[in-house]
Amino acid sequence: MCGITGIIAGKFASEKRESIVKAMNKTLSHRGPDNDGTWGADDACFGHRRLSIIDLSVESNQPFFSNDKRYVIVYNGELYNYRDLKLELQRSQHGTSQLPYFFKTNSDTEVVLAAYIRWGNDCLRYFNGMYAFAIYDTVEKKTFIARDRLGVKPLYYYYGDEAFMFSSEIRPILHSGVKTFSLNKEVLAEYFMYQTVLAPNTIVKGIKMLMPGHYLEFKDNKASVAEYYSVNSASTISEELSYKQICDRVSELLALSVQQRLVADVPFGAFLSGGIDSSAVVGLMSKVSSEKIRTFNVNFDESEFSESKYAKIIAQKFNTEHHEIKLTPDNFLQQLPEALAAMDHPSGDGPNTYIVSKATKQAGITMALSGIGGDELFAGYDVFKRMDDLKKKAWLNSVPQFARKMGGSIIKKKRNSVSGNKIAELLSESKITFNSAYPLVRTVFTKPELASLVKKTNAFDQMEKIISEVPQKKDHLLSAVSIAEINTYLQNVLLRDTDQMSMAVALEVREPFLDYKLVEFALSVNDEHKFPHTPKKLLTDSLGDLLPREIIDRPKMGFTLPWAHWLKNELKSFCEKNISELAQMDFCHGTQVKNLWDRFLNNDPTVTWSRVWHLVVLNNWLKQNKISHQ
Repeated sequence: MCGITGIIAGKFASEKRESIVKAMNKTLSHRGPDNDGTWGADDACFGHRRLSIIDLSVESNQPFFSNDKRYVIVYNGELYNYRDLKLELQRSQHGTSQLPYFFKTNSDTEVVLAAYIRWGNDCLRYFNGMYAFAIYDTVEKKTFIARDRLGVKPLYYYYGDEAFMFSSEIRPILHSGVKTFSLNKEVLAEYFMYQTVLAPNTIVKGIKMLMPGHYLEFKDNKASVAEYYSVNSASTISEELSYKQICDRVSELLALSVQQRLVADVPFGAFLSGGIDSSAVVGLMSKVSSEKIRTFNVNFDESEFSESKYAKIIAQKFNTEHHEIKLTPDNFLQQLPEALAAMDHPSGDGPNTYIVSKATKQAGITMALSGIGGDELFAGYDVFKRMDDLKKKAWLNSVPQFARKMGGSIIKKKRNSVSGNKIAELLSESKITFNSAYPLVRTVFTKPELASLVKKTNAFDQMEKIISEVPQKKDHLLSAVSIAEINTYLQNVLLRDTDQMSMAVALEVREPFLDYKLVEFALSVNDEHKFPHTPKKLLTDSLGDLLPREIIDRPKMGFTLPWAHWLKNELKSFCEKNISELAQMDFCHGTQVKNLWDRFLNNDPTVTWSRVWHLVVLNNWLKQNKISHQ
């Protein structure tokens, strides 16, 4: 796991390009404390910060060159099937002029490069892993950049008159000195609505995120982007199997995924919340690993929702070396400024991940497995039940719109809650469909509420585009919800936050549930077999007796923190200052933004802490990164 940077073409001389990349690398030092490398040619310069995980030798440092020095690569990630691919690449390709590749390291970096040399762009079809990399061809003067199928590893880029630049994070581009960047006002409404900005856009004007399953080619001062993989099309795969056969296949794919993700030359462990997903990962790790598994649970003694007792059950069952990291709210608050400073892109979430990652790293761990993705694949969120309930109420569309709207107004007034406001908006739609309902479930504000806060509110195209492309097959509603979750919340909040917060402390996180083969199979299973009447039934049935009933039947919890209390007390002055500054910006209706904060302080049930916190984070991030909003 590493950080990569680069600058190509543009108006700068080669010496200036190298100084720019060195400055970008310095900004990424937290991602790669083990080595700092740069390489430059007439029209390109690459940079790399290394966190050594596989093949710790200096021969695997980057930028890394092919045997003939024609190609150079900078790579961030892990290729889980690199050993099998290496064997294939060591053989000549029958019927072609392709000769065996002679490897000089045991790294997966060299396998990625050798695969590109043999198969060109098609090499991506052979890869199973999480990655973002750039390869430069010194003969053709061409750059090839790619990102993994599910978007686990990030890749940002900027293309303007100054140059083409790329990086694992936004901040190296921001602070490169190439130009002054400004706020992307076109996506502000989207940030207010969803607590993030959906790729390919970012909160910074001109800086894009390469989409998952896409690659970019840069040649002759032209950039072209193409898709090589989509969860949408992968979900069309279907097999006629019995329920037992389905469970056996899920079990087989998940166990293989866990096994592949244990390849590392450094100490590793697992996050263990005590929930179904993390418990399943730990259980399978203990089955396939010859080493004693180290597990990490962060909890608060003061919390009535503490999950530590469930984590202990799993730790004892699988005889792990268990680390229980107790924090007080004061401990957490003390570390909150660090977490906010680590944030590469503003988000309504993230500090929790930072605290857990930091504690795990301090315990001597460099790589950890996580249960991220289990809820998205196996209907673990409330959104699955809500969308299923909505399907059963399709008769609502036979009710005249004016009558539905009137009923919604009554519900809104009677409930006086966030859910009441959302129901009222849904009932006022001309037609209630998956495409109109799903985005509303994931919004922080309804459209009328948004219009009172932000002046420009017509920026819903990306969410609407994503949802409009979700395949909706008969008896596969839950898979449609899974795809919507993967393409929005998972990729743009969970994975982005996990990467930036874990890499802020140089910790690599791997997610076995996001193996693309497991994802494809889970999406092919129809609703009958994963209906959400019990917690992730298909997953728990597939695991057999791996997990005790106390874990399967326990109530679902989160990493519970007293945010509402903090925002009104310990964090009140910090929040008020940021809200006040945000309200003064020209894109806001300042009076209404301040009023929102006042309503929160006065315990208005329609203004929860999550409806103001991401606004505080936005203003704080803009200040920290000196982003102009004019």
